[in-house]
Amino acid sequence: MAQEIFERVEKKYLLDTADYLNILPELIRFMRADAYGKYTVSNIYFDSPDYSLIRSSFEKPVYKEKLRLRCYGEPGEEKTVFVEIKKKYAGVVFKRRIDMKLKDARRYLYCGFKPDLDNAGFVRKQIFREIDYMKNRNSLQPAVMIAYDRIAFIGKENPDLRVTFDNNIRCRDYDLDLRDKTGGRQLLNSGQILMEVKLNGSMPLWMGHILEKLSDCRTSFSKYGEFYRIIQTEKERKEGGKICA
Repeated sequence: MAQEIFERVEKKYLLDTADYLNILPELIRFMRADAYGKYTVSNIYFDSPDYSLIRSSFEKPVYKEKLRLRCYGEPGEEKTVFVEIKKKYAGVVFKRRIDMKLKDARRYLYCGFKPDLDNAGFVRKQIFREIDYMKNRNSLQPAVMIAYDRIAFIGKENPDLRVTFDNNIRCRDYDLDLRDKTGGRQLLNSGQILMEVKLNGSMPLWMGHILEKLSDCRTSFSKYGEFYRIIQTEKERKEGGKICA
């Protein structure tokens, strides 16, 4: 059964190709690629009609949350996907998710038909209640699709230590269906790579040395937040142009 509950600290770094190639040999001394190799991660983020969730995150609150539908690999009707809440409180990330087939997840998230959980365990039912409450409380609806290509590594001695590298990050606020393979706006410049370090314990000394070399690359980059910032800036420019015309 897939892991349902996560609690960890995440650190993000925006690298160029040279940075990536420089740290990779040292990284693979202590880590190995996960079982999936290179794969695509596709997400639909949900928000209120006035984008209250993402707008709130720009205010740097102590607590913030997101709801998303996530697929690893090729999406299809019978594909197992994840409906998940991602919360962040005082710098710690909490993620709670349930898995279901894409067709069932879409029926619930887009049309309001709740899945059959009669035979589900206590934890699964509790997580769904949290998801359902958040969805209805905020009148959440599909807002943005974000997909990217990922390579992930896990610690050889500590599998809870995880490092991911994302590139080809593309986003769109139309055709919000995981089955639609149309493109979107590129979020990073050519050659840029988003590195995320995820751990739920103390930082190994060797990882600390690697991150020290990347201190100038540290970022608070949010894929959804950056896309929202871009489209809002463009909207303001267009509206400003109309006013001045």
